Amino acid sequence: MNRLVSIAVAALLLLSAGSASPAGNIGAEVVFTDSEITAIRAWYRDNPDSFRQGHGKKGSKELPPGIARNLARGKPLPPGIAKQALPGGLIAMLPPVKPGYERVIVDGRLLLVEVATQIVHDVLSDMILR
Repeated sequence: MNRLVSIAVAALLLLSAGSASPAGNIGAEVVFTDSEITAIRAWYRDNPDSFRQGHGKKGSKELPPGIARNLARGKPLPPGIAKQALPGGLIAMLPPVKPGYERVIVDGRLLLVEVATQIVHDVLSDMILR
């Protein structure tokens, strides 16, 4: 009987641990690694004018608050939102992104997005100044 209770408890622990991921998926969490964050910060520190690409131009506007709030983990990107590619020098410094994901810049934030679903898996909002 004790063995049956132990198995049941272990199964419940496994199930509850899998449901704790931010996007609600069971399995490994896909986020920016510490080494990627360090490389991104270093690159933008050494290339301060690069974050202005696409920002600060005459007539450019920030996203409406409702859309800006949706640039968060676990939420899909709004349809038709303008995405920018990372600067070439930064791409060269970073390891390749996991298959099925892409790194993009949206409204001054660096996002890690699942290509098929457009679900945001991680957001770095303090890397690129607006």
